[in-house]
Amino acid sequence: MSAPRTTAPGSQLIETPGRVALRRAVADLGGRYGSAYYLAKARAGRPADELWAEAGKAGYLGVNLPAEYGGGGGGITDLAIVLEELGTAGCPLLLLIVSPAICGTVIARYGTEEQKRHWLPGLADGSRRMAFGITEPDAGSNSHRISTVARRDGEDWLLTGRKVFVSGIDHCDAVLFVARTEDARTGKLKPALFVVPRDTPGFEYRPIPMELVAPERQFQVFLDDVRLPAEALVGDGDAGLLQLFAGLNPERIMTAAFSLGLARQALGKAVEYARTRVVWSTPIGAHQGLAHPLAQCAVEIELARLMTQKAALLYDGGEDAAAGEAANMAKYAAGEAAARTVDQAVQTLGGNGLTQEYGLGALLTATRVGRVAPVSREMVLNYVAQHTLGLPKSY
Repeated sequence: MSAPRTTAPGSQLIETPGRVALRRAVADLGGRYGSAYYLAKARAGRPADELWAEAGKAGYLGVNLPAEYGGGGGGITDLAIVLEELGTAGCPLLLLIVSPAICGTVIARYGTEEQKRHWLPGLADGSRRMAFGITEPDAGSNSHRISTVARRDGEDWLLTGRKVFVSGIDHCDAVLFVARTEDARTGKLKPALFVVPRDTPGFEYRPIPMELVAPERQFQVFLDDVRLPAEALVGDGDAGLLQLFAGLNPERIMTAAFSLGLARQALGKAVEYARTRVVWSTPIGAHQGLAHPLAQCAVEIELARLMTQKAALLYDGGEDAAAGEAANMAKYAAGEAAARTVDQAVQTLGGNGLTQEYGLGALLTATRVGRVAPVSREMVLNYVAQHTLGLPKSY
């Protein structure tokens, strides 16, 4: 089944020739694996290691990381292209959001020279992976209620707390955890970021049963006085908020790219079906009752793509404040477009839309990711109302 074309007319005016070529190359790679490979891995509970390794060898996983540490020297704009095109081909690798985008970016911007040399080459070529732990069961969307605490014990740190919805931890080498320093426990958010190898004593993780069909499983983590050396701290313990958002804005941009890939994958399947499915001597796509909703989905996807490109370019250009606003808008727009597109694709295929043969049923739950994570659509609207429109804060 065909997917919507990789590049739209005039895309060379929006993206550089190098990025157009990157789209095509990644689309070719994803096409050699496809949704059948991805879903088979997901349903067997196994990671997509073959695709991950080939993408790493080709330089796609670390395209955003500094060249001096084995990366491609690009930015989040480039990595978002990789995730979008893999998703369109049926292989939306969730760990791309986490390992190179969040963890790689934070370490590249704020890590010590030793941390960069130790982690970035492996994150770039895919030989090492890092998960990210911020969400807590009692904090929800309120990151100011983070209760995981890091306290000093001589030269070491002791980390205690609990995290939930940590993606892919069972196949990662370490986790980048967000905690708060002990002296800020009852004050304003004062986050500190720590790299914790998975085999560190006192570090326990358990799978969370999910309805999500994905190779990356979700975990809850228990940290019981996990002893860490001083060099586990990433950046300045007193400047953690800036360091945190260095990872959270790319997370929103990459989640938008994740949603766009799902939307384009679903639209491609629906359009192919509507073009070839004949009832009463006429392809069903000739009827406006199906053609118009699919056309509307195409419009919404393209608008969300443009917003995602804007957010990524602002972030890569160092415009952090503007990138924050755009990243939230892009994440919202792409999440909504994906949910509507997948729903319409299932409706277009009728009963076939819920069969495993077409793979659209699995996308119904996958599109919810873009609406609830890493921040809910409602919290994005709160952000826009307060920061863009200047309305009073509602919470």
